[in-house]
Amino acid sequence: MDRGRVTFKSASPGPLIVGIGGTARPNSSTERLLRLALLEAEGAGARTRLFAADKLELPPYDPVGHALDASPASELIDALAVAAGVVIASPGYHGGISGQLKNAIDYIEDLRDADPPYLEGRAVGIIVCASGWQATATTLASIRSVVHALRGWPTPLGVAVNSGSIEYDDHGVPAGPLRDQVRIMIEQVVGFVTGSLAGSAAGFRAETVDR
Repeated sequence: MDRGRVTFKSASPGPLIVGIGGTARPNSSTERLLRLALLEAEGAGARTRLFAADKLELPPYDPVGHALDASPASELIDALAVAAGVVIASPGYHGGISGQLKNAIDYIEDLRDADPPYLEGRAVGIIVCASGWQATATTLASIRSVVHALRGWPTPLGVAVNSGSIEYDDHGVPAGPLRDQVRIMIEQVVGFVTGSLAGSAAGFRAETVDR
């Protein structure tokens, strides 16, 4: 599939926010926080699409040897091509982003010839969860650098979480000050998106893809 050109128009009923991340452990802290972020985005009027760890079991990215149309990655890339914003959630593994998530992000190279390319024009919220504060800080900085390289706009607030400090409510949803942080980050993502929608007749939802 040739993603050579994407034309945007205003989203209805709301802009699409794509969430990517989690860990191989089902219902991990990272995945719970990502689901909470998308829930908050829906509350702010956005549509959402989740790519948790089970959707990120992809072949190692090969920039010259893979056929995207035949790859499970095509669903992810098609969603990102039309997304208004993105939320990336990673565990902090040994001070850095997880290999599974980084491999999925590498597939965004297939949007290099899109219009706009890569993640240009998209706000990107970032969540990092680790067993200790040191890995959260280094991993958050690493993901921000990756987002910059992909021409995305990391939100001013990045959510860094020591997994041992998370409080859950009776429904198993992260609560307390952490929920407020996630809400503020999502307000920044959606605010960036809706500000762009108000300022441009082009909007943010893909109407057509010229093949």
